[in-house]
Amino acid sequence: MSQSTPGRTRVAVLISGAGTLMQALLEAGSAADAPFAVVAVLSDRDGAEGLEKARAAGVPTAVVALKDFDDRATWNVALDRALETFHPDLVVCAGFMKIIGEPGLSRYSGRMINTHPALLPAFPGAHGVRDALAAGVKVTGCSVIMVDAGTDSGPILAQRALDVRPDDDEASLHERIKVLERALVVEVVGELARGERVSSAP
Repeated sequence: MSQSTPGRTRVAVLISGAGTLMQALLEAGSAADAPFAVVAVLSDRDGAEGLEKARAAGVPTAVVALKDFDDRATWNVALDRALETFHPDLVVCAGFMKIIGEPGLSRYSGRMINTHPALLPAFPGAHGVRDALAAGVKVTGCSVIMVDAGTDSGPILAQRALDVRPDDDEASLHERIKVLERALVVEVVGELARGERVSSAP
């Protein structure tokens, strides 16, 4: 896929792992009538499986690993610079397991979204599926939010719910949530790209 995307919203995707959400965005963005295109995939882990998927699709990639920097502030600056290389209109954190700080947080205010495998504000953080099961809830789901300085605390853009089955464990429940997440993030990115959904930009 070329970085030349006339008329389309340029999307950069941040990942930490397998990149299943990123793959859904890649596939949706490759459609002839798609209002957006994935122009870059960045990761905080050089071994992230999703990077190979992006490269196989011809999408440029970059790695900005926290371990390669002296402190979090320096890493945040490096991540911001790496993102700006690709001139994204929208940044999607898709299974990205780091909290993003300045200067990127301000630069992409209202233009950076995150997915989360729980119905926020319930069960924020890295273990949303596990925490929902431990709490014994009968319904959970996924959320797409605008990124702010907190942990999964930004404005909620959209949510989808599903029933927790009596035989669900963390793995089975998470797999079913991922199906909802993939559809929801593609839907929200499409709406933002078409101007059908107002962002929270100041």
